[in-house]
Amino acid sequence: MTQSNTSQTSGGGRLLNTFLNRPVEDHGSGWSNLWDSGESGLWDRGKASPALVDIVEQERELLNPFTADGKRKKALVPGCGRGYDVVMLALHGFDAYGLEISDTAVKEAEKYASAELAKPSAYHFGSEQRSSRTPGLVTFFQGDFFSSQWEFKGGIDENTKFDVIYDYTFLCALHPEQRRQWSASMARVTKPGGLLVCLEFPLYKDPKLPGPPWGLKGVHWNLLAEGGDGIITGEVGEGGKERKVASSEVGDFRRVLYVKPARSYEVAKGTDMVSVYVHK
Repeated sequence: MTQSNTSQTSGGGRLLNTFLNRPVEDHGSGWSNLWDSGESGLWDRGKASPALVDIVEQERELLNPFTADGKRKKALVPGCGRGYDVVMLALHGFDAYGLEISDTAVKEAEKYASAELAKPSAYHFGSEQRSSRTPGLVTFFQGDFFSSQWEFKGGIDENTKFDVIYDYTFLCALHPEQRRQWSASMARVTKPGGLLVCLEFPLYKDPKLPGPPWGLKGVHWNLLAEGGDGIITGEVGEGGKERKVASSEVGDFRRVLYVKPARSYEVAKGTDMVSVYVHK
């Protein structure tokens, strides 16, 4: 599973056809096959997320890469693709980890990271232009996010919980039947008080249309704050609007930030949102 292409619609397309009649439990191999056949260009954005760059640089107190005693915080990007966002987080001070289901993707990410850490591209930075911080560690894993049996290395084991997790198009690459599993896995690997940062996409697409990508309007709120199954069949409720978080919310996460990014990928059509949730 990885970052998914916005150009696919119910009318067809390579991604849509790859998963159209594939059993849900076999979707992971579908993503791996696309990597192995050199078709990652279907979804690859070619750079770190501008929205994530800005939120990391602008919300310094919320997304401080260091603990109170000066230790680096650990950030995870499931479905990290070539690792653009993993490298960006490391350049901003986090020890950053990327998880991919495809061994081919992991190898490409490691190659990309080696080059970028030696000579970072400008897109890793926004107003800072270039961070003065010494980069954190970059580590990639091959494995299934829904399983605890990752290829552990770099001080990570099955008991490790992360300070920050970032999701861009990992959730929208998953079949709706897997959404509750996604939120349960996020809760499992996020520290109490840790942050789940989501670039919510695509929000312009009808959630009832087939994917990937699957439309996600209202889905993050339903899964994380309301503890629902993420299956949206009617009008989006209050979670789709900017509002304060009510104390009665029963999900594993509490939303503390919900903003429209000033910069994002063009494919988002100006509709995506950045949400930040705290694990209770």
